[in-house]
Amino acid sequence: MRKCLRCSTEMLDDLDIKVEGAPYGIKVTQQGIFKANLGKIKCAVCPECGFTETYIEDTNKIKKIVLDKEESK
Repeated sequence: MRKCLRCSTEMLDDLDIKVEGAPYGIKVTQQGIFKANLGKIKCAVCPECGFTETYIEDTNKIKKIVLDKEESK
């Protein structure tokens, strides 16, 4: 359950974000050509004030990148 950062109302989450006019969503990748997909962007919307936030549900790939960077220092 996500709470709105503005008004503390329970948010409606696990929503998809679509590019207008296209049937696909938005994904996050590392910079560069042919880098791995790090996750699909999800969205949560507050039904009270309309505040919207985006997030990645599965953060395991991102955590691995952070660990790899720390180990290479």
